Amino acid sequence: MTGRRFTGFIGPVLVAGVLAACTPGPGTDPAGPTPAETPAGAVTTITTDLAAPWSVAFHGQTPLVSERDSGRILELDTAGTPREAGVIAGVAASGEGGLLGIAVRDGSLYAYYTAGSENRIERFRLTGEPGSLGLGARETLLAGIPAARFHNGGRIAFGPDGMLYATVGDAGDRGSAQDRNAPTGKILRMTPDGRAPGDNPFPGSRVYSYGHRNPQGLAWSPDGILYASEFGQDTWDELNVIEPGGNYGWPEVEGIAGRAGFIDPVQQWRPDDASPSGMTVRNGTIYLANLRGERLRKIPLDNSATSTEQLVGEYGRLRDVTVTPDGSLWVLTNNTDGRGNPAPGDDRILRLDIDN
Repeated sequence: MTGRRFTGFIGPVLVAGVLAACTPGPGTDPAGPTPAETPAGAVTTITTDLAAPWSVAFHGQTPLVSERDSGRILELDTAGTPREAGVIAGVAASGEGGLLGIAVRDGSLYAYYTAGSENRIERFRLTGEPGSLGLGARETLLAGIPAARFHNGGRIAFGPDGMLYATVGDAGDRGSAQDRNAPTGKILRMTPDGRAPGDNPFPGSRVYSYGHRNPQGLAWSPDGILYASEFGQDTWDELNVIEPGGNYGWPEVEGIAGRAGFIDPVQQWRPDDASPSGMTVRNGTIYLANLRGERLRKIPLDNSATSTEQLVGEYGRLRDVTVTPDGSLWVLTNNTDGRGNPAPGDDRILRLDIDN
């Protein structure tokens, strides 16, 4: 990995990042990067030595982190020191499966995880106070989602409508992505207690959109538009604008195809430069964490066919990015997941102080 710089962790570490730009064209390779620029703000290490972390969510001001393989939920204090808030029993880590996305709503932790041959979404009441948080009784909201070593999806998030959204990969069953009766290869939308809302596009179904291969990121613009990131196969990774009931083409098409009946992505990248996972929106910009591409991509909402890049090769694989309660960005690295090259102190959470 080019340009990664680490000096060990002795309190917060300030480092420089790299910012480059690219604009993909339909059906063509993205343009080469522009000269590097200075990032908008400093990068600080919040915490280190996480083991295959996957998702960050906030309970009030308190950050919670999921670890894929251990099944642990970690609580961070104000100094970034982690403590174990609980272990989700039944997590069976295998390949890309394990404890994946988490979300917090009304004092409860929601978790998407792999349990043997199925993925589940469960809810846990958070007990105690910050510094001594724990997991209370569990409630299963949705079970029986087919699982596999690969393509489990796993991101969950609450939308501005108060509904819970979940990305579900095709679990290796490509054709299921086009089957609206199957949960795989979909983005699901459900009430906080797991039911299908009455205003979903297909009556009685949690399916919100279909034709997905392995979506792993969800974020909303201020006006309520849903964006999702998706792993392609060998040709194109995607950024999609999600429409209720929309068909995004997998496995019939990958990337911008221009075929009737399928919704094209608004932007696409070669997998070597992308493998997009978690994402967030801040001040008119989508921030998108990339694994194989080892970069943070910035996409302006007013020109979503373009992007710039930050932290290119600096910290290895990036799994998640989120806006904190104080308005900064936290980026979660993912070099201990079996596919990266961990540096001393990996994995870590980075804070980006963004000026705009």
